[in-house]
Amino acid sequence: MNVFLRGLIVAASVVLFGGPAAFANAQAKKVRLGVEGAYPPFSEIDKGGQLKGFDIDIANALCAQMKVECVFVQLAFDGMIPALNSRKIDAVVASMSITDERKKAVEFTDKYYKTPARFVVKQGSTLEATAAGLKGKRVGVQRSTIHDRFVGENFKSADIVRYTKQDEVFLDLASGRVDAAVLDMIAAQVGFLKTPQGKNFHFVGPVYDDPKYFGYGAGIALRKGDNSLREDFNKAIAAIRANGIYKKIQDVYFDFDVYGAAAATAAAAVTNAAAKK
Repeated sequence: MNVFLRGLIVAASVVLFGGPAAFANAQAKKVRLGVEGAYPPFSEIDKGGQLKGFDIDIANALCAQMKVECVFVQLAFDGMIPALNSRKIDAVVASMSITDERKKAVEFTDKYYKTPARFVVKQGSTLEATAAGLKGKRVGVQRSTIHDRFVGENFKSADIVRYTKQDEVFLDLASGRVDAAVLDMIAAQVGFLKTPQGKNFHFVGPVYDDPKYFGYGAGIALRKGDNSLREDFNKAIAAIRANGIYKKIQDVYFDFDVYGAAAATAAAAVTNAAAKK
């Protein structure tokens, strides 16, 4: 987390919770949070080896609001739910979409952001984001994600290549080992298209946000029956939305409202504007 945001969150906590002593005492309770560290701009490792990103800053803000200490546990995305249910962690803050399928295994808080998905291909490619257009094409996707399920059920004619981490998808897309990738639109834009390795790539096809596959936004996952912690997180999400901390964190990473349903339209507008430059 950058220095400005750390100071902001600590200052807000002091005001809300009655001063430095109260804040210090609150740190006695620890909450172990599963995070990924390989999904920019939401979660990544900086040059100094420290976790950073929107998910990380939001998690720190929520923990400060709840008067608990965040203990980050870095895990592969497909290991998050197993680690949660085996009690190795207490919650997951890793851009995990709230879907009906995942609700069978875990509880979710209210959403803390919502963004759509899209295909990425190399510029000049004639590939179309249709079942016929992707027939026999190698499509890269991060394993056990909503995008994995979406491609698997809707583009069965494609050769789906699954990866543990999103940055592995980007590496193979850039090198030509896969023909296309499908992922969160904002993660694609910031984590790939705006980087040197992604400069010759662009979005293709429509914006995807069908709740059947993409859920109802990203939430914090918890074990079934952990209602007290879920309510604490929900209250904290509402509080940082109301007191302005959420917006200050959001504005570090995005120039649109990443929380609401309008995020899909705003993200598309930003992307289309950039493509015209």
